Amino acid sequence: MERPLLVEMEAHARETYPDECCGFLLGPLPSPAEDDFRPVDELVRAQNDFDGERRRRFLIRPEELRDLERRTEREGRAVVGFYHSHPDHPARPSLFDQEHAWPWYAYIVLSVNGGEAAGLGAFELDPESATFHEIPIRAVESIASPSRVAGG
Repeated sequence: MERPLLVEMEAHARETYPDECCGFLLGPLPSPAEDDFRPVDELVRAQNDFDGERRRRFLIRPEELRDLERRTEREGRAVVGFYHSHPDHPARPSLFDQEHAWPWYAYIVLSVNGGEAAGLGAFELDPESATFHEIPIRAVESIASPSRVAGG
């Protein structure tokens, strides 16, 4: 993931604090040989449409995901993951996050303490155990395609 995208995720989390932010991670369609490697070259902010306390939950409407998947598919790209913030909590998925996650996708969780970015973690749901395991995330200055940030 390009470093400016990490900076943008942190900015999004600070802007929505004390509520949770949420968004999509986009990248090229992975090839079967590189299924475990998913470059992220674009972020799309999502609207947190949770009807309750947004400090502890987020909801991305299915229509928003479906529309984005259609657009990325036409471009030969894919939604490769999601991100959201945890205001005043650690950068690790909650049990609620785990119960609502899908295998294969990358999930980035950002900790925001007192309105300031305090770290992040990347996770993937194991389809057999239905539990998260941490995955490596590497910030680079540049990847093959230009980075983009959308939404907001």
